[in-house]
Amino acid sequence: MLLHLPRMEGHGAGKSVKNGPALTGHGAEAVRDAIAGTIGSLPAHLRRSLTWDQGAEMAQHAQLRIDTGLDIYFCDPQSPWQRGSNENTNGLLRQYFPKGTDLSKHGAEELSAVTHALNTRPRKTLGWQTPAEALDRLLKQDKIEGVATTG
Repeated sequence: MLLHLPRMEGHGAGKSVKNGPALTGHGAEAVRDAIAGTIGSLPAHLRRSLTWDQGAEMAQHAQLRIDTGLDIYFCDPQSPWQRGSNENTNGLLRQYFPKGTDLSKHGAEELSAVTHALNTRPRKTLGWQTPAEALDRLLKQDKIEGVATTG
């Protein structure tokens, strides 16, 4: 799942203030709201935890936990291996958005197309299933396990 963070109102309207509010669309409130809105569509057993790095964009982690019930963990500084699947995904995203790309120039539709491309790409770690196939299997398994038997 990729989250689109549009520019926040007031971006570029004046001189930035050191340690002032983020006006790029990447502020903690925008990230919190985007995560909460996006993962809410997943069944509870697929949204149990979130592991994040030490970025300031997660300053609203306590409120995100309250809003979503997610257990939120933070990696140790300079320890990307603690978020392996995220780091792998970042590498895949670099094929579409090279380092230094101004992501504000890409809209939600373009992110959706990249999401689709990545989710329909087979992965060795999934036994050569695509992420979409693996998620579909988990969702179907949840429905089957949730059905009462008549025997």
